[in-house]
Amino acid sequence: MSRRLRPKAQQRRPSVSVVVPCYNYGHYLPTAVMSVLDQPGVDVELIVIDDASSDDSAEVMRSLAVDDRIHTIRHSVNRGHIATYNEGLRVASGEYIVLLSADDALTPGALSRATALLECQPSVGFVYGFPVQFADELPPVKVDVRDWTIWPGEEWIDRLCRTGRNCIFSPEVVMRASVQREIGSYDPELPHSGDLEMWLRAAVVSDVGRINGPGQAYYRVHDSSMHRTTYSGLVTELEARLAAFEKVLTTGAKHLSKAADLRARARYAVALDALDNAARALDRGEAEIDLVRDYMAIACRACPLIIETRKWRALDQRLTTRPSPLMRKVAPVARSVIDEAKGRVLWRRWRRTGVWGYARGVSAGRPL
Repeated sequence: MSRRLRPKAQQRRPSVSVVVPCYNYGHYLPTAVMSVLDQPGVDVELIVIDDASSDDSAEVMRSLAVDDRIHTIRHSVNRGHIATYNEGLRVASGEYIVLLSADDALTPGALSRATALLECQPSVGFVYGFPVQFADELPPVKVDVRDWTIWPGEEWIDRLCRTGRNCIFSPEVVMRASVQREIGSYDPELPHSGDLEMWLRAAVVSDVGRINGPGQAYYRVHDSSMHRTTYSGLVTELEARLAAFEKVLTTGAKHLSKAADLRARARYAVALDALDNAARALDRGEAEIDLVRDYMAIACRACPLIIETRKWRALDQRLTTRPSPLMRKVAPVARSVIDEAKGRVLWRRWRRTGVWGYARGVSAGRPL
């Protein structure tokens, strides 16, 4: 069972390697770099890797490298984000490791708060916290720690399987280097969901910790981010999430007591999510019918038993029955109100606890 613990102060200065991959984010890079160099209570090694950017990233990187804590690597050809991540992990020498995108940043004191937990709880493989979203200027954040949550790894995996979703953005994670070496690099076969697969893989072999209260990282929201360009689209996201759960719960099954149940739960939760998105697409009109069928196909691949649920039958009926003009107006509005209310509740729960609420109707992955 998960435990809530009072935080303890840092007892020594541990070493932390922060890997900052950069591709055409030269204008964001100084903010990321300074947020790392200004971290108190830890010895920082900062590894900045420019993946053959076409902007001024290389020049910005060189101008920042006057601090001897910064090590720079410049690619002559673009190798892609997974290869760049893995290169950074290979050269990192610290006791703890952070992967920080060049458009994100760390909050003040984030590393000392995270390493305090990791030093105090040797069974914990990685720590995360609340990611503060921003667009331009870094907003002020709270720094007081309310408490720590420690989950046995399999329990944390179970919570993610019940929703089929990732509860971590990425820059808020600090990983124990020994665990990183044990589980290996990012999987090049999962370019869309490598982060989710990495956290699940770490939870297979270690406990998971969360710092409750303060923001642990800044996550920048902008139109040119990878999540809004290269890997945009909910169909792609659903397929990627399913692939990540499948890989970990198959290859890591020997370390998990209930791998089959976890896999079934994850598949069913992803299928439910696909049907929810199909219903929203159908609300938008007949122009979205092909997308609706794509969502339903994903749901069926994830969990064939989904066709036995009321949700599937209702959606199938909507596809074959032309609704009245009144229903075409009322249904989208009603769904929007329900989704917004539900979203607020789930967000508050995630903000406080670090995990999403359970998906409804999930019992060992069987429709109820």
